[in-house]
Amino acid sequence: MPDDLFADTPASSGDYDASSIEVLEGLEPVRRRPGMYIGGTDDRALHHLAAEVIDNAMDEAVAGHATRIEVSLDEGNRLTVADNGRGIPVAEHPKFPGKSTLEVILSTLHSGGKFSGKAYATSGGLHGVGVSVVNALSSHTRVEVARDRQLYAQDFARGVTLGPIQTLGPTPNRRGTTVSFTPDTEIFGDRQFAPKRLFTLARSKAYLYAGVEIRWKCAPSLSSEDVPAEAVFKFPGGLADHLAEQVAGRECVTSQPFTGTQDFPDEQGRAEWAIAWPLWSDGSFSWYCNTVPTPDGGTHEQGLRSALTRGLRAFGELTGQKKARELTADDVMTGAEVMLSVFIRDPQFQSQTKDRLTSPEAARLVENAVRDHFDHYLTDNMERGRALLGAVMERMDERLKRKADREIKRKTATNARKVRLPGKLTDCSGEGSGETELFIVEGDSAGGSAKQARDRKTQAILPIRGKILNVASASSDKIRANTEIADLILALGCGSRKDCNADALRYDRIVIMTDADVDGAHIATLLMTFFFQEMPDIVRRGHLFLAQPPLYRLTAGKESAYARDDAHRAELEATQFKGRKVEVSRFKGLGEMNPQQLRETTMSPQSRSLVRITLPPEHEQRHAIKELVDQLMGRNPEHRFNFIQNNAAEFDREKIDA
Repeated sequence: MPDDLFADTPASSGDYDASSIEVLEGLEPVRRRPGMYIGGTDDRALHHLAAEVIDNAMDEAVAGHATRIEVSLDEGNRLTVADNGRGIPVAEHPKFPGKSTLEVILSTLHSGGKFSGKAYATSGGLHGVGVSVVNALSSHTRVEVARDRQLYAQDFARGVTLGPIQTLGPTPNRRGTTVSFTPDTEIFGDRQFAPKRLFTLARSKAYLYAGVEIRWKCAPSLSSEDVPAEAVFKFPGGLADHLAEQVAGRECVTSQPFTGTQDFPDEQGRAEWAIAWPLWSDGSFSWYCNTVPTPDGGTHEQGLRSALTRGLRAFGELTGQKKARELTADDVMTGAEVMLSVFIRDPQFQSQTKDRLTSPEAARLVENAVRDHFDHYLTDNMERGRALLGAVMERMDERLKRKADREIKRKTATNARKVRLPGKLTDCSGEGSGETELFIVEGDSAGGSAKQARDRKTQAILPIRGKILNVASASSDKIRANTEIADLILALGCGSRKDCNADALRYDRIVIMTDADVDGAHIATLLMTFFFQEMPDIVRRGHLFLAQPPLYRLTAGKESAYARDDAHRAELEATQFKGRKVEVSRFKGLGEMNPQQLRETTMSPQSRSLVRITLPPEHEQRHAIKELVDQLMGRNPEHRFNFIQNNAAEFDREKIDA
């Protein structure tokens, strides 16, 4: 190699040397990047700390070792959660000489008693990060443990141990763990725990496990008409009691709700459910796994939806209502008050905040557990079964009528003004049994693959050129003059702004399908902003969806799988492909997939995953969303700059760069 090969390279390496490499120890990573562990530093994240500690106490109750939990909110934003369970072990930990097990659990990530399943058969905690994260993000944490008739205590500040564990003396009439903490203002600013939110959380936990008593206390200055200073929750009927309270005084399709509980085979856990169908109701859904709320549903929700839908279809066949075979899960679930709680071993969630359950086996377990009970519910009282089937089929008829009306309008518009439809729109025939869908696709290359991958009867394709106009910062004249937006409005056929008529929408679903990268996310954001501002009723009615294309394809031998993102890839490598040499290919965009791959992963209703974009019914929440959209997408760049400055600590720079 010639000596002068790198002669033009500067001799100095700048500021990048060994000292530039940081090694974060203990709980410092949590304080640097709280968003990775609790999803942010907003009000939701603050209350996530409370949920983590309460969930630990609930795990003791579900495991059969605690019967009572106390939740106390004091002035100074200090929360205390106590249980009468076994108490955290306090002996010296064998892997950490000189440290108590209590200190290890509170100050070390991925430490806990929920990995092996020996201490807890089912639990909400999975990764051993919950209480240590609470400790890291609190200005002061104190843990007291009553165990073996002795009382112990240890104090922490911002994740740092303030001293060795203390032995406070005998306590013959007390047992269990008490955790008191104050969220750190350096992380959360002046945000305070909302008493009503904690009160509701404590009450809901008592419904989720019938054998536990939860005592609520808060400082008199924090109490109100809705939040008493003291209360005791114990509900022997579990979710059935909760549902009875929720639908009290409301007329329902059936006089008796559908409630029940069922153990899964081979001690895999159990399910509990409570469902009612009120008249003239928007309905609500509450999903839980191991007492942890999963607001985005997941595989346990899929199992319940399948059990109810198939059960009513079978009942329709039994009673001669052959048209019942056209029932969908939305027909059955819309307007219903639904509560489902499952307890399973080693649950898998979409993220540390546990908003969505992804355990594949949960769908099968729940469907099998619920289906037999639902069949009996329908046939034990045939009049009740016919009443429910009739109400659901009325909803189905309304859906089919709306669909037929849209098809007539769509075909009329197509036949009457073919020249006016967007030139790049590849329309569907609308003759299939499924609902029609418009895929908004980024670029002609991806559009070409999507056209080959689609179902020609039900799926239409509209390619767009890159990033559309940001309607939140554009004038009305500029929006009207934009070709891409004009084509999109014309394809949808329902008008925009004050002229928007959701009933005239030409498709049942609008699916935003962009690349699984930063640019794709930006385009999807611009499109969502467009629909939020120009066609809010379309979003409110649940017609808007995000496709979930994979980022990676993993192959080992003849076996292959697709990964949504880096975390899913790591999960597949550690489970499905564990110990095998894996070839990983990264899709640079949708256009890189062949039509078969695109159909299999992103477009086929049988194998794809869609995210529904909706607007909350509450006026205040809608107003908050509008403010956030205006702040992030509006004309004033200073608002975006301030948002980035205030929230930069929540994002992992390396993750974004990847």
